[in-house]
Amino acid sequence: MTFNELRKDYLLNRWVVIATARSRRPTDFARQPTQQAKSKNCPMCPGNEHMTPPAVLVYLKTKNGIRKTHDVENSRHKDWLIRVVPNLYPALCPPQAKPDIAENKDRNLLPGVGHHEVLIESPIHDENPAVARPPQLVHVINAYIDRLRELAAQPYVRYVSIFRNHGLEAGASMSHAHSQIIATPLVPTIPQEEMDSAKRFWKQKRKCIFCDIIEKESKGPRLVLKNSKFAAFAPFASVNPMEFWVFPRTHQTSLLQMQENEVKTFAETLKDCLSRLKCLVNDPPYNYGFHLTTDKESSDWYHWHLEVYPRLAIWAGFEKSTGMYINTMTPETAAESLRKARS
Repeated sequence: MTFNELRKDYLLNRWVVIATARSRRPTDFARQPTQQAKSKNCPMCPGNEHMTPPAVLVYLKTKNGIRKTHDVENSRHKDWLIRVVPNLYPALCPPQAKPDIAENKDRNLLPGVGHHEVLIESPIHDENPAVARPPQLVHVINAYIDRLRELAAQPYVRYVSIFRNHGLEAGASMSHAHSQIIATPLVPTIPQEEMDSAKRFWKQKRKCIFCDIIEKESKGPRLVLKNSKFAAFAPFASVNPMEFWVFPRTHQTSLLQMQENEVKTFAETLKDCLSRLKCLVNDPPYNYGFHLTTDKESSDWYHWHLEVYPRLAIWAGFEKSTGMYINTMTPETAAESLRKARS
């Protein structure tokens, strides 16, 4: 008889039911993807730049390489490679005046200051990371880094979330390839819990818990791939079927520490992993998000990484009311299938 398992996250106080008794194969999750029709008036496509606010960052190709610039109010750059624009419906907005956050002693109410941006990944409508040209994906990663550097330097910003929603069911309201960036005035719960746990481990062991996890997972059954710079694996207590994480193998706290050759390798690694997922379960909807910190105090114990969450399950009453998730695919099976998939 096969028994289900309860597995605890590496750092978070979160338990997951790995339902081995009702385990499913990757092909069981494959389905016809929901098609998002391309609008004739897609505001992210070339020629429609006037439909967005002025870009805060534009990559232009020149004879001497990439020129980085921005739009001005009454004109828009054409023939761009990357555009980053303010979200028309922002979750958080830059302050009109310097906010006095210390005024709120209860700390249960903060000004909704920050930034919410859309990074248009390519002039080609459907050039998502699984199929992107490698040089274009390098531009995407470099634009992440440029905006992270700029936003993290703002005095009212405590955290910068870089994330991607792929497919309608994953929350992508526009089908043009794009990512989003939200800068917040506080560190959100999950990154903060990770940092707190990592700090406790470092104080006890004088080593990074993430480096320890990478070393162990690189030798085990949950490894998806490993190259000279990065390792990808299915986490021990995966919440989502086919979930995987990507880590730099050297200790780095944020994308800002990547060298030029590492950016290129990361782009190749990301494309490889997402291509395998696309091939294996028919281009499923997914979300991904970077976990990072630019806080110098955390440099010893925190380690940036990318978490990819395929949207292959529906959370119902049990998950929503308890915070405990049921995963019907073991991470070992997910990793094995991704290893064998042809990207």
